[in-house]
Amino acid sequence: MTALTDLLRADKGQPATAIHLVDKARFEPWLKAQPPRTRQAVAAQGFKGEGYQLAILPGERAEDWSAALGVADVGALSPWCLAKAAESLPEGRYRVEGQAPGLAALGWLLGQYRFDRYKEAKEKTGPRILLTSEPARIAETIRLAEATALVRDLVNTPAGDMGPAELEAAARRIADEAGAALTVTSGAALEEGYPMIAAVGRAASADRAPRLIELEWGDRRHPRIAIVGKGVCFDSGGLDIKPSAGMRLMKKDMGGAAHALALAQLIVRSGLPVRLHLLVPAVENAVSGNAFRPGDILRSRKGLTVEIGNTDAEGRLILGDALARAAEQSPELILDFATLTGAARVALGPDLPALFANDDALAESLLGAGVAVTDPVWRMPLWKAYDEMFASDVADFGNAAEGGFAGAVTAALFLERFVPEGTPWAHFDTFAWRASAKPGRPKGGDALGLRAAWEALSIRYRG
Repeated sequence: MTALTDLLRADKGQPATAIHLVDKARFEPWLKAQPPRTRQAVAAQGFKGEGYQLAILPGERAEDWSAALGVADVGALSPWCLAKAAESLPEGRYRVEGQAPGLAALGWLLGQYRFDRYKEAKEKTGPRILLTSEPARIAETIRLAEATALVRDLVNTPAGDMGPAELEAAARRIADEAGAALTVTSGAALEEGYPMIAAVGRAASADRAPRLIELEWGDRRHPRIAIVGKGVCFDSGGLDIKPSAGMRLMKKDMGGAAHALALAQLIVRSGLPVRLHLLVPAVENAVSGNAFRPGDILRSRKGLTVEIGNTDAEGRLILGDALARAAEQSPELILDFATLTGAARVALGPDLPALFANDDALAESLLGAGVAVTDPVWRMPLWKAYDEMFASDVADFGNAAEGGFAGAVTAALFLERFVPEGTPWAHFDTFAWRASAKPGRPKGGDALGLRAAWEALSIRYRG
């Protein structure tokens, strides 16, 4: 909903308002070096160099004002330290005095993100443009901001306007821009080839029919990778229906698909030397007379049979068929994103995606990348002994583990059954939502784990 392209520009010496970065450790020496009028303005505004504090500093003339911004550490800027200034300062051009903004340019862009599709049109605040002395980083920073904004826009859009068809349209926009091939499987072909996707989505109305969306892009000579995203556009829980409080945020249950689409957008816009296979199983888990039932046995694309213990454990079913399809193309790497379990949020809270991986080197690369770009993830175990919790008397296994323990772990173990042994695979159990606002990160849909995944892929395939 927000155009971010022109908010970061190369510094060619054009007129701009200065932003002075100050941290608590350097505050006193900085203040002593200021003229009396500046010290008086700082005292009047209670500015002490604390994080996100902002003070307007007078100049010799009224138009010569500048700003002081508190940051945690002037020598190590976080992606979000400029976000509050981008939200609060008036329209105009700005430059960080004495240093390049680096990672903080991302927060400057995202601090100006707004989701206003459903609000009464009002006169908008003009853009705040940041000048940077690192022009080579501009394109990458804008791509990251636009990918994050894509996740936010898709997740924030209510389910009535974001069904399987709209996810397909989002994938088609990426495909059309990149010249990629898009394939959509639905109807009888879906029932035959992807029976678990079809079963989960069959109770929805005809205009919200289930489908598997696939995008293929890149040179066939490059390494093949698969990106899979859970696209449950709304989750009622099915016949194991959720309470109203549990349904309130279920528009975000396609957050995994939003992350996968955003990562695909980053890959194609950056020209990463890979052969990309994007897969989004898109469904609505609805309630009607033909809804799949507890006790049903579904045959998966892989041929394994699954007894349904709970229709509200549907995300793993559609991902199972999509992972099986991805595996058929023999990728050298599979990543999947899903808003899969509340258990991951209980264990790690809303800000920290749970990472599961069957390959230590892949896990370490994702963990390290998350730290490097301040988009942390936390590895959790694929504890094989818990496989027995899926035991079924009538099928190969069930979809809901007995006892309710280790819900995030058992969900990941379910998915692992559809990944070929020896294929590096990582699963992000992400929240895709921010319950309270922070600078540059408004309440609502958000990308959590996206930049970590992109950084790891960039290092792996571009060096």
